Amino acid sequence: MKVIKFGGSSLANSTQLKKVLSIVKADDQRRYVIVSAPGKRFDGDTKVTDLLIQYARLTIHHQATTAIVQTIIDRYAEIGHGFNVPEAQLTPIFTTIKNLPNQPYADNTYLMAAFKAHGERLNAQLVAAVFQQTGLDARYLDPKDAGMVVTDVPDDAQFIASSYANLAKWAASEQILVIPGFFAYNRNGQICTFSRGGSDITGAIVARGVQADRYENFTDVDAIYAVNPKLVHQPAAISEMTFREMRELSYAGFSVFHDEALIPAIEGNITVNVKNTNHPEAPGTLIKSTRASNTTYPVTGIASSSSFCSLYLRKYLLNKEVGFGRKILTILEDHHVSYEHMPSGIDDLTIIFDEHQLTTALETELTAEIAAAVQPDELYFTHDYSILMLVGENMRNRVGIMSRAATALAQHAIKLIMVNQGASEISIMFGVHDRDADQAVIALYHEFFKA
Repeated sequence: MKVIKFGGSSLANSTQLKKVLSIVKADDQRRYVIVSAPGKRFDGDTKVTDLLIQYARLTIHHQATTAIVQTIIDRYAEIGHGFNVPEAQLTPIFTTIKNLPNQPYADNTYLMAAFKAHGERLNAQLVAAVFQQTGLDARYLDPKDAGMVVTDVPDDAQFIASSYANLAKWAASEQILVIPGFFAYNRNGQICTFSRGGSDITGAIVARGVQADRYENFTDVDAIYAVNPKLVHQPAAISEMTFREMRELSYAGFSVFHDEALIPAIEGNITVNVKNTNHPEAPGTLIKSTRASNTTYPVTGIASSSSFCSLYLRKYLLNKEVGFGRKILTILEDHHVSYEHMPSGIDDLTIIFDEHQLTTALETELTAEIAAAVQPDELYFTHDYSILMLVGENMRNRVGIMSRAATALAQHAIKLIMVNQGASEISIMFGVHDRDADQAVIALYHEFFKA
């Protein structure tokens, strides 16, 4: 059987939902449908999740919410009315939206999580009603009823592995189960969300739990491309890629598929198929544990992200100082700060962070504590920092990839701040200034895909 997930653009309005309905009806193996909240209907539109965030903030600050409530209700009403869903089924959805501020929440972080989660929760209820209205044997399945339990982190929860046994009980369902993505419940019954874009995670969790044959992830592109199509016109499509390649590329900015969503798929050895809701007959991109060697391109994909910063430290003879790294890592641990990479030389090292976990105050505190602990000759944060990833399983068997990449960047006068190659040899990481990132991606694409 198949688990299928639809993103926000696929569920933005009744017109899009008709396409979803056709896709579900086209294959009776598609029995688990994971839905996101309604997304943008057009450029400049606002996603329902973002509307709910505004609603939560107005609630927290005790400001008027009448207008935002009506805007959210209108989004669901348009979808329901487009399929003649009875008012008796729509009214509870509208009532839930109005009553969100009146529910008990442990604190404002749980309030925000619950408000955001209702984008998916209410949409799943509505989609189930639409399916029933059009003759499908479908029902809504709440994550609580499915037995999906997560850690007690309101906005970045992790699935508790023992809950897979609960999901397995739904593997024999003959009905189409419509399940909201993005959230589940902690052991106290409170809503906690995965990180943003977490409906992909829900889909992969359900696929592993029911031991699906395939996890189809429907979005708004025909395939995953070798590079961001906003940077390169009609880039090469990737027909197959490995889990490792996708993880590396997602980490560095590929937004088609959430990188954390691959973990359940990897653990369950479930092939993922990224497909287009607007063009479902296209084969899309398969993501699996192994793939055939591609003799045409040694590189599978190129990605970049500007969401990083670095802490540079220089101290003469640091390579001789026992416990130097431990002192720094202890300070980071004390502040619950994780690091991404730590390339080093004999007298210096660079620590790369996801800058979303840092604030100006925290950077000042970290700088002071590290300076006191290791007495460096130089120490400073840099924010003008982007990471580029060159990824491909076939890179391991090719000589000269690094040379070609460095030459291509040099020809465009792009300065390399950092270079790091993983032990697996399927990826090379480059650090460049933010202002050079897009041009660097274009240069690398033309080197490896247009040469």
